[in-house]
Amino acid sequence: MTIAGEKEAFERRIDQLYHSHSGWLRGWLRRRLDCSHSAEDLTQDTFMRLLTARDRDGVLAVREPRAYLSTVAGRLLVNHYRRLSLERTYKETLALLPPEQAPSPEWRLALLETLQEVDALLDRLPEKVRTAFLLSQLEGLTYAVIAEHLAVSERTVKRYMARALEECILLMD
Repeated sequence: MTIAGEKEAFERRIDQLYHSHSGWLRGWLRRRLDCSHSAEDLTQDTFMRLLTARDRDGVLAVREPRAYLSTVAGRLLVNHYRRLSLERTYKETLALLPPEQAPSPEWRLALLETLQEVDALLDRLPEKVRTAFLLSQLEGLTYAVIAEHLAVSERTVKRYMARALEECILLMD
C-alpha cells in the first residue's frame, strides 16, 4: 500500500471511531467532569491525539475501541485536572501578594501559560528523568542522593538531568 493509501486508511479508521464512539466518550467524560463544555473539548482532544499518534498501526489495530478511547481520554483528564490545580495554586499565591506587588493581568496570563508549558514538558519526560529533575530543582538534592533514591548510578542521574535541561532549553526557543 502506498503512503497516501496508508494515510487515507488511517484517517478513515479515525473517522469510523469518531462516528461510532464520540457520543459515548463525551458522555463518559461529562460524568467525570460535570461540565459538557469541558467534556466536548476533551473528546475533541482525544481524537486529535489519535490523529497525531506516532503508532498509527496501533490505532488501526485497536480491538476494544472504548477501552482504548477511555485510556487516552483518562490521561487527558488527568492533565486537565493537573492544569486546574496548577492554575488554582497560582491564583492563591497571587492573592497573597500585596496589591502593589501584584503583576498585571497580561503578566499573569503569560506566567500561567509558561507554567502550563513547563507542566506539559515535565509530563512528556520519562518518569525517572522527571523525578530526578524535580528532586534536583525543587528539593535541592544532590545527584548522589537522587541516584540513591532512584536506585541508579550518579552518571545516570547526570544523563537524566541533561535530558531534562535540554527539553527546558527547547521550550525556550
